[in-house]
Amino acid sequence: MSKTVVLAEKPSVGRDIAKVLQCHKKGNGFFEGDKYIVTWALGHLVTLADPEAYGQQFGSWRIEDLPIMPSPLRLVVIKESNRQFQVVKQQLRRNDVGQIVIATDAGREGELVARWILELVHVNKPIKRLWISSVTDKAIREGFRNLKDGKNYENLFASAAARAEADWLVGINATRALTCKHNAQLSCGRVQTPTLAIVATREEEIRRFTPKPFYGLSAVAQGPIQLQWQDQQTKDFKTFSKEKADQLIAALKQEKNAEVIEITRAHKKTYAPQLYDLTELQRDANRMFGYSPKQTLSIMQGLYEHHKAVTYPRTDSRYLSADIVETLPDRIKAVQMKPYAPLAARILRAPIKANKSFVDDSKVSDHHAIIPTEQAVFLGDLSDKERKIFDLIVKRFLAVLLPAFEYEQTTIQAKIGNETFLAKGKTVLSQGWREAYDHDVEEDDAKDGVKEQILPSLAKGDRLQIQSISQTKGETKPPEPFTEASLLSAMENPAKYMANESKDLIKTIGETGGLGTVATRADVIEKLFNSFLLEKRGKHIFVTAKAKQLLELVPDEMQSPTLTAQWEQKLGAIAKGSLNKRAFIEEMKTYAKEVVQQIKNSDQTFRHDNLTRSRCPECNKFLLEVNGKRGKMQVCQDRECGYRKSIAKQTNARCPKCHKRLELRGEGEGQTFVCGCGHKEKLKTFQERRDKEKGSKVSKKEVSKYLKGQDKEPDEGINSALKDALSKLKFD
Repeated sequence: MSKTVVLAEKPSVGRDIAKVLQCHKKGNGFFEGDKYIVTWALGHLVTLADPEAYGQQFGSWRIEDLPIMPSPLRLVVIKESNRQFQVVKQQLRRNDVGQIVIATDAGREGELVARWILELVHVNKPIKRLWISSVTDKAIREGFRNLKDGKNYENLFASAAARAEADWLVGINATRALTCKHNAQLSCGRVQTPTLAIVATREEEIRRFTPKPFYGLSAVAQGPIQLQWQDQQTKDFKTFSKEKADQLIAALKQEKNAEVIEITRAHKKTYAPQLYDLTELQRDANRMFGYSPKQTLSIMQGLYEHHKAVTYPRTDSRYLSADIVETLPDRIKAVQMKPYAPLAARILRAPIKANKSFVDDSKVSDHHAIIPTEQAVFLGDLSDKERKIFDLIVKRFLAVLLPAFEYEQTTIQAKIGNETFLAKGKTVLSQGWREAYDHDVEEDDAKDGVKEQILPSLAKGDRLQIQSISQTKGETKPPEPFTEASLLSAMENPAKYMANESKDLIKTIGETGGLGTVATRADVIEKLFNSFLLEKRGKHIFVTAKAKQLLELVPDEMQSPTLTAQWEQKLGAIAKGSLNKRAFIEEMKTYAKEVVQQIKNSDQTFRHDNLTRSRCPECNKFLLEVNGKRGKMQVCQDRECGYRKSIAKQTNARCPKCHKRLELRGEGEGQTFVCGCGHKEKLKTFQERRDKEKGSKVSKKEVSKYLKGQDKEPDEGINSALKDALSKLKFD
């Protein structure tokens, strides 16, 4: 009897599938049973070949060799993954194997992982597709009962391959052209460059912003009731005219009473926020806990693969499909633990009502929103960070299953002289979904300038004695610099940065999820930090001097999200079978040639303005000083050398004077904590102070361990210049 090879994307998923399929015989890189052989990739095992694979002349970066246009583009095994590739190849080619099941992640990139392997192995056997959104035993069993025909996903593979090949053609050629032309490590691409331009645009908006003063009037009447003046013509609660504000305060100072002329009461409802997709979860985790998008994705992978606690993380949908509704009671039971038990039990007492606010098949493509699985998890097994992310997901899940938050809003309109003043109050009728958050929910009460308050019982015609009346003032504020959370939002919805573009393109970039995908945005932001194009000051993100120069050198069309919108429009057409992949690639080749020619013909120059007098210990050239994500570094200016050294890093230690985070500079016993306020403290002094504060001896070993804890994100490892440059080319 012939067997079926099941190809998973990662070892952990492979083990889960093997357990369900009764594959108990363990081999080197696979499991085998009576009917199935389960093996796995390690993410991508196969990739597009580097330029030097097409000729020795491309081993050196020379502008006269550009553009590089191989046809067809070749596939190669990733060197570090060769051992596992050989295992997969051996299983696929076995004579007793008659069928293949692709069980990689259900999406465009997952399809590419598997199909590239099959293409390089040259295997031609019937293909089935496992399409599931969680890796619980139940989901795997149901998925194997409903395997799809592999032919249904050939257009999805064509779309994924077209995206990868287009990024190679444009990214490799543009990066080499910029680097060779200006003798500096410069790179660009259709996702990272517009993202950089968005941050630069925000900085320019802030720089050009001129604050405008505005004025208002505030009265306190008996009760006490806070009343805000409202302009009867504009309905605004402020005026930009100082003269008008002065005239009003002068006229109303003599008034003794405010007459209630109207009282309106409105019954209002607000519904729970939508379920999480990855981007929204990354935003909240950054805003609430300071986690980077990459960090949140890593935590989610652990909750999904190791703990089986949540569904597939790399989703761009905030809705559930109808077939998930019948599983909701089991998912609620799975989270029926402290502190969620009382709420979960209450939800289970009544039938669950699915509505369009969270169940909509038309808004689920590859995967539904992130929710808990039917498999209970012991909270004690989760790390602190996993616990926080799991808590966000469970609370959001329970909230959408609860009724609306209901309240009565009272608006009082009063006359003081000839001017109208307003006061607002709120009476909660039913907490509804807010109970999931212990009533700790951000209020949006003052969005119109009138804060809600507790109001006394009043009737139309009542006259209220005025206790005081005063002029208020403020000024308009510039846009806030980007944080990682707000930059994710801008990448997801970049329409405002597409000036003068057609409505169709703006609609397309909205429908396709903006710049990058939910799975790649975190990597794009991280790469911009690691290539010293972005830097962090506190929680805010800024472009570096290098980035500003780069944006002067890159062709304008590569700085706009429009290019991505155009590509996604065509990639979507390829996935639907309405556009030929070959035609798209030919178009990309033409575009890559144009970009290279523009860079070659440019008379712009690149200048290192961060050159130090320290020499590289490997090539003796002067080092550049740059701001990495976690502190200052010195890097070699020579792209071929790739030397990097951390000279100062941001720590979690706090300044004893101003309580801001301290920077650690120097090496060994000479290390010194430095703060922007001027405070400096030797490592030894820091240790002694911690001894006193804790009331117990802290060893050098413990201090060393503490300092190492600052470097948990490996974003400043030493890479070869070529590897570093090429790693920046995976933009989607």
